[in-house]
Parts: sequence; C-alpha cells; structure tokens
Amino acid sequence: MQTLKLVAVSAGLSAPSSTRLLADRLLQAARYRLAEQEYAVDVQVVELRDLAVDIAKNLVTGFPSATLQEAIDTVTSADGVIAVTPVFTASYSGLFKSFFDLIDPAALTGVPVLIGATGGTARHSLVLDHALRPLFAYLRALVVPTAVYAASEDWGSGGDAYTDGLPARITRAGHEFADTVAARPARREDDDEIVPFEKQLADLRLD
Repeated sequence: MQTLKLVAVSAGLSAPSSTRLLADRLLQAARYRLAEQEYAVDVQVVELRDLAVDIAKNLVTGFPSATLQEAIDTVTSADGVIAVTPVFTASYSGLFKSFFDLIDPAALTGVPVLIGATGGTARHSLVLDHALRPLFAYLRALVVPTAVYAASEDWGSGGDAYTDGLPARITRAGHEFADTVAARPARREDDDEIVPFEKQLADLRLD
C-alpha cells in the first residue's frame, strides 16, 4: 500500500484556534478521501505559533534552529500541503508569510496545496484569491481550485439552498486536494536532496 504524506501548516496564534480547527477538518476530509482510494496517509501538523521566535531569529541571522529546519523539511518533503492562516489587515498573517519566506522558492514546485483562511467576518474571504493564491503561485505550487474561508458565523451554519455551508465546502476542498495528491507520483526521499557544488563538479569530471 502506497503511503502519502500530508502536512498542514497552521498560523493560528491562540490555543485552541479556529485556524487549527479548520486545518484539522481539511486534513480529515482529505485523509478520508485517500483512505477510500486505499492509500495509507501520514498526517503531520506544523504549528507556526510554536516557531515564532525561531522564525524571527532566522530572518535576522539567516540560520534556522534545528526545530525550525525540521519544520521546513517536513513541509518541503510532503506530497501535499494544507496552508491555513488567520486574516490580519485584509491579508495573511505576518507569521504565516515569514515562514514561507524561509522556504526555497523551488521546494514546493508542483506540490498540491490547499489554501484556507479564518476571520471574524466573511468580508475578508477575498484574501484567498488576492493574497494566498499569488503567494503559492510564486512558489510554483499546484493550488487546488476550491479554497476555504471560515468566518466566525460559519462554524454554526449549515448553509442554505443557494450557499454551501462550511462542512460542505471543507468536504469538497478536501476531496479535490486528495484527488490531486493521488494523481501525482509520490515524492522520493531524495527528491529534495541538495547536492554540494563540489560533488557536482566531481561528477562532471567523471563523465
């Protein structure tokens, strides 16, 4: 049975957090869909709140701590990434952006990504298309069509005849994401291996 690795990045600041809750729900929907297709799924969550100090130090010094490097490696080695942020001043949070600033621009090339955001009002839902999609387009990730925004009132709403409720949106997005991940070959452990320049030169001499 093939094992696929899904990683959720949550930029929620509180504990518990609606951002983490949305990330967990999206992971669950994707995991169930992949299980139906007889995939084994390895699920991990990266809580940026716990890495805030390490991220700030890395931005200043240019060197990640061991814990931060492990988190970066976890994200860049995933078969699929779910990225969820709270909305601050009509955009993603600074903590969310700072973390992805530390990831090599080529490390997520072609990797399926499901984006989500949380906020107090539905008026901020355009952040998904105006901020998050451009960010992951720059990183050359494969962003799935359906994104999920959860306002405060969405958590207790089942939707109506014209609008899907939050559970339906989560299910649709999770299934799209899972199907996209399943359609791509699993990433090998050595896909992200960095070959030192000296070794590249030595290999050229051998040729």
